[in-house]
Amino acid sequence: MGCDGGTIPKRHELVKGPKKVEKVDKNAELAARWKYCALSQEKLRRPIVACGLGRLYNKDAVIEYLLDKSAERPNAEVVAHIRGIKDIKELNLTDNPEWEGDTTNAKGDRYEDIHCGMFICPVVGLEMNGKHRFCYLQTCGCVFSDRALKEVKTEICHKCGDPFQDDDIIVLNGTKEEVERLREKMEEKRAKSKTKRWKKLRDHCNFL
Repeated sequence: MGCDGGTIPKRHELVKGPKKVEKVDKNAELAARWKYCALSQEKLRRPIVACGLGRLYNKDAVIEYLLDKSAERPNAEVVAHIRGIKDIKELNLTDNPEWEGDTTNAKGDRYEDIHCGMFICPVVGLEMNGKHRFCYLQTCGCVFSDRALKEVKTEICHKCGDPFQDDDIIVLNGTKEEVERLREKMEEKRAKSKTKRWKKLRDHCNFL
């Protein structure tokens, strides 16, 4: 393996250990995004909401932020785009029957399986733990795996029966590129809404 005075170690032998540690840390970080509030960093608990960028929050944490935006918070930048309660949607989630939360082993130590999701897709049963792509519908707040939405094509929500369009589908905890596209979509929607309100006000003034 090298370092015995007779051979020179290869580069992959020197960095093999750290790469494994880094991979584990990234997996843990990814899993945490599905179990902890993006704002308060506390464990997600119902009612759980999502914003137009697909981030997950505890509803009470967002309401607390909206009531006092001047208070210092370590993660305030993740909610800077949330201007009011209309910018979030309460999620209709499906519990995972395999989820046990914190468990205790034979030694009495408490631990949690980071790869076991608290929620699942109600259509195909995939766990919402970061390994699979999940989305929510802005119309009703129901949450599904991306696989379910692709395999069972419909314009009616699989869970509650409300109608929806492709534009209502928001990716949860998406990639940087997906978040940027959602941000552009959100800003475009706000601009259209502002133009619509201004036009309505102008027409009202002209009528008077």
